[in-house]
Amino acid sequence: MLRPILVALFCFTNVTFASPPEIEKLLARSIIDSNLPLAEVQAFTEARVPLVPQVSSATEWTRIANKLREDTLDKVVFRGEAAKWRKLKTKVVWLDTIAGGPEYRIRKLRYEAVPGMWIPALLYEPISLSGKVPVAMHVNGHEGVGKSVPYKQICCINLAKRGMIVLNLEWIGMGQLRGTNYDHYRMNQLDLCGTSGVAPFYLAMKRGLDILLEHKNADPERVEVSGLSGGGWQTIFISSLDTRVKLSNPVAGYSSFRTRARFFSDLGDSEQTPCDLATVVDYAHLTAMLAPRAMLLTFNETDNCCFAAPHALPPLFDAALRTFNLFGKPQNLRAHINHVPGDHNYGLDNRQALYRMIGEHFYDEDTSFSAMEIPCDSEVKDAKGLEVELPADNAHFNSIALALAKDLPRRKAELREVIRATNYYAQAERVGVAEGATFWQLRLNGPWTVPCVELKRGEPTSTAIIFSENGRRSLAKQIDALLADGKRVLAIDPFYYGESKILARDYLFALLVAAVGERPLGIQASQIAAAARWAQKEFGEPLELISVGPRSSLVALCAAALEKDAISRTDARECFSSLKDVITNNLAADKAPELFCFGLLESFDIPQLRALR
Repeated sequence: MLRPILVALFCFTNVTFASPPEIEKLLARSIIDSNLPLAEVQAFTEARVPLVPQVSSATEWTRIANKLREDTLDKVVFRGEAAKWRKLKTKVVWLDTIAGGPEYRIRKLRYEAVPGMWIPALLYEPISLSGKVPVAMHVNGHEGVGKSVPYKQICCINLAKRGMIVLNLEWIGMGQLRGTNYDHYRMNQLDLCGTSGVAPFYLAMKRGLDILLEHKNADPERVEVSGLSGGGWQTIFISSLDTRVKLSNPVAGYSSFRTRARFFSDLGDSEQTPCDLATVVDYAHLTAMLAPRAMLLTFNETDNCCFAAPHALPPLFDAALRTFNLFGKPQNLRAHINHVPGDHNYGLDNRQALYRMIGEHFYDEDTSFSAMEIPCDSEVKDAKGLEVELPADNAHFNSIALALAKDLPRRKAELREVIRATNYYAQAERVGVAEGATFWQLRLNGPWTVPCVELKRGEPTSTAIIFSENGRRSLAKQIDALLADGKRVLAIDPFYYGESKILARDYLFALLVAAVGERPLGIQASQIAAAARWAQKEFGEPLELISVGPRSSLVALCAAALEKDAISRTDARECFSSLKDVITNNLAADKAPELFCFGLLESFDIPQLRALR
């Protein structure tokens, strides 16, 4: 794979470089195959995803499922301040009631998911109610219009016409909660502060169920949840972790983390790939944890967005079928594949599949129940008509993170533990030479390969490792100055930077790295520390670590703290003055995922990291 590259490198023997443009030409030469960073991160993450355990009895699985549920909530969802939010009573403000159709009315409400963050919602309530009736919570995905999207209204209306009480809630980041500050990649600002960013999503759903089940006519044994895409993710997440849900219908909403490592379309946003989730469960576990409650897995055959049926459905269904069989309830698990139109949809065919499932499990004694959709297009309302009044200062991810960060850091911890650092050993292979330059591959314990360009003029008296979030090609001027100062320069590209950048959906793979229990920041710092140990052994000279850019400078400070022996001096250029700058500047994880290392600001700010030297 590297042969053409090596031929070019070895043939390039008559070069002198006295200017940054000539240096840049050397820095631009390929050292690793362009597909290697992707292959390495795929293998790295996939190998760390847990498998669903094979058990032989329903009793054993129940014990395991309960423990997985408890650990997911305690170790993933309710960390930091979220543990306090969990205990708060749900606050609800009921607003005006508007006319629906002839059989139901729509009551507007808002409720507090976490302190200060109010969720707008609509309750579809049959006009004639007596006794206990089924209830449903319907969630939506990445729909700009949010809760007013027509397919969702139609489904809610149809269930209300069948006598069900239905809660249509807004998803954070959509509809009335749309905007930069509710952007899902900003939930990671909470992670930086040591509080789970996925908690507001979970509590929005959990409190929605609270409201439904407090209704005097709610039947706690007939509770259904459904949604498309991001709504499908919400559906599996709440249904697996809250056993009050008795019928779950996620529609084209998720796949196993193992599937996601190979199918880029399935890589999910921050809330779908929360930090450390895969240290406890995979989505295959969450699916299996529904047993023996009713579940309808709906996928689309030729989905043009994500989670297409052919690759997403089989691993989930197979894992769940084993557990449903343990309870002797295989009939409670169903799969529906939509072929027409077959794209990313919650259209008529998928909705009628849900109606059938509801009829079989909630209305099994009602011979008049029909799964045919009741026409109601004339009852669908525009977004304005369904707006719910919200406080002008409604809290969002950035405002919550600013409040959390105010008194941080305040916890003592070991940096190595916080960033999940690893003691890598660098095995160096010289893969090319040119006049004044040597090209190295640093192989680190198998998982990673770090490209390195060694540059020198004459006999150097010391060594400098330099890197940047913009890649080594951006460092020609800085390297020229170091060479003029008589230094040997090692220009490297650690994980996610330069030649080590993942070519497709890079930040989503970085989120997946955190989901399996590792940290992009820890990988980068550990790679640099390993490179420093190798350089000191190889060249036997005092070693300086230089970083250019705020992101890479955070990495450099962590690396220097990890490797105090090999790194004699650190020059972190353009460094943040404080990690709080990440929050005050309202940065997002899709632009700089390594900055959002879970709990880093809870224990360390930039001054504390500098002091570790």
